[in-house]
Amino acid sequence: MSDKPSDPDAPTPASAASTPPTGDPATTPPTGDPATTPPTADPGTPPHGAVLGDPEGEPTPEKTGRPPGAAPSTEGASAAAGGTGRRSFDHWFGEKDRNGFIHRSWMRAQGFSDEVFDGRPVIGICNTWSELTPCNAHLRRLAESVKRGVWQAGGFPLEFPVMSLGETMLRPTAMLFRNLLSMDVEESLRGNPIDGTVLLTGCDKTTPGSIMGAASVDLPTLVVTGGPMLNGKFRGCDIGSGTAVWRFTQDVNAGRMTQEDYAAAESGMSRSNGHCMTMGTASTMACMAEALGLQLTGSAAIPAVDSRRYATAQLAGQRIVKMVEEDLKPSDILTRDAFANAVRANAAIGGSTNAVIHLLAIAGRVGVDLTLDDMDEWARGVPWLVDLQPSGKYLMEDFYYAGGLPAVMREILPLLKADAITVTGRTIGENVANTERTVDTDVIRAVDNPLGSGAGTAVLKGNLAPDGAVVKQSAASERLLQHRGKALVFSSIEEYDLAVDDPDLDVDEDTVLVLQNAGPRGYPGMPEVGNMTIPRKLAEQGVEDMVRISDARMSGTAYGTVVLHVAPEAAVGGPLALVRTGDWIELDVPARTLHLDVSEEELAKRRADWQPAPASTDRGWARLYVDHVTQANLGCDLDFLVGRTGSAVARQSH
Repeated sequence: MSDKPSDPDAPTPASAASTPPTGDPATTPPTGDPATTPPTADPGTPPHGAVLGDPEGEPTPEKTGRPPGAAPSTEGASAAAGGTGRRSFDHWFGEKDRNGFIHRSWMRAQGFSDEVFDGRPVIGICNTWSELTPCNAHLRRLAESVKRGVWQAGGFPLEFPVMSLGETMLRPTAMLFRNLLSMDVEESLRGNPIDGTVLLTGCDKTTPGSIMGAASVDLPTLVVTGGPMLNGKFRGCDIGSGTAVWRFTQDVNAGRMTQEDYAAAESGMSRSNGHCMTMGTASTMACMAEALGLQLTGSAAIPAVDSRRYATAQLAGQRIVKMVEEDLKPSDILTRDAFANAVRANAAIGGSTNAVIHLLAIAGRVGVDLTLDDMDEWARGVPWLVDLQPSGKYLMEDFYYAGGLPAVMREILPLLKADAITVTGRTIGENVANTERTVDTDVIRAVDNPLGSGAGTAVLKGNLAPDGAVVKQSAASERLLQHRGKALVFSSIEEYDLAVDDPDLDVDEDTVLVLQNAGPRGYPGMPEVGNMTIPRKLAEQGVEDMVRISDARMSGTAYGTVVLHVAPEAAVGGPLALVRTGDWIELDVPARTLHLDVSEEELAKRRADWQPAPASTDRGWARLYVDHVTQANLGCDLDFLVGRTGSAVARQSH
């Protein structure tokens, strides 16, 4: 699983990518291209559809009512040619014994007729809808569109809920629960009569968490994201979710904005269903799902309330039925080449630093060898083409009208592995070959007229971050990309918040603000507090950016010269825990270094004196998380969830 099937750094000629596909593009199965051939089963993993406890991995005649050796019934079903059968049919609805009676009878209580039990594929619609997750509050309506498509294609749609993670509401941070969501998805898919799934996602962690769970089961999977809100409005100007919050809060602190205007902006920022309409983490991960090949082409940027969002969901319902027939699974799509494409797309769109952690975690679930060094190398030199907040001026609604992600990927196609397969059954190159960017706007730049080059997420290393740290270059101040300053250290975000308004705080614009104990274990959950507010006394002087360093994350909607994800984190004794106020720190983004100018002898003394903080919790999910979470450079997954278990069917429940 760790073998690299091809070199993602070797560009695929655009001419090869633009060759029109033959046959029905929606139903043509992937070829035997070495870059897209499904990996072999993990050692020790039961074969697809096997029953745990049955050494032959086959349903018995007693369970199915079929003679020994007889193929599953496909009469009246939309089964694949050759009659391969269905996981749901062989182990739930096709059984002729007591258990089959139970499974079918209780489903009939919902008013389903005989036809749904005839062997047609059961499509699980995995829904992260919740009124506590405003970004996902419209997903139940979206599910109806998916169901319509599934019925049209001859499938049997069944919607089910999983944990929903509302970034704006959930404390201490939604990131604490991303892996719990992934477990919810994984066990729901494996334990129920499901042949393929559509993941309905939107808010930041619901997209990667759902993908991680589905990838671990490896049934045919298609992602439908909820789409961004319409552009926010304030005093005749467009304002972006999140980004406006950080900017306006700083303006209030500096005396440039009144509380009345602050309240008026609040009421105009979020004016429709959907996730953040800036290029924050939600928009970024929607684009990453599309760039990885898990979402229908062009669907990431469609506004949530645009009718085309619902039409696309209907098409997704049709397509997932075909994917089950083709047995096109996440392991076929999520190759090393696919991750290289996603990293380069993220650089081109000016995407969130959070994508780094989520892509690492997803790769870990499918056994793809992916490191921070890979991601830094792949992002170098990629032109920054999308002028969206927080790094630019436009918003996701504008991005969609300008051509969306397909237009960006068409521009950078020579840098991509264009033969990577996608949920459409076609390659990335084929999917974007005929797309165009809108040329009468500068939302998406041409590749020969970029906003910048190599402006993606940079990976830093040095004695302060031996295992890596990241910085979003497009959101940073150019003057601070090479900087030396004295550290001002805070052991918690609460300590910083108490000090930030102090007029006597010993700080100037060259100071490096350092925050400790906000990493995966230390907080716990690695919250979005890394973009510490500029101290009030400096904001009043007009200072808008400073170097800030922490083991935390920051919202994808935020901006500034903010060094994040320092690994190892302070809570496990990483060098960040040893920094003291007054130490000199050197940041050199072009050289990819982060250096603490303290002798090894002094650091050894400090390390000997360091004591870990008491555990923040001794029970429940948080205890399990703290005991097993990996560091940021490994994706913050739980160590026992890395890899995939497959879709083997468990023993009978009755």
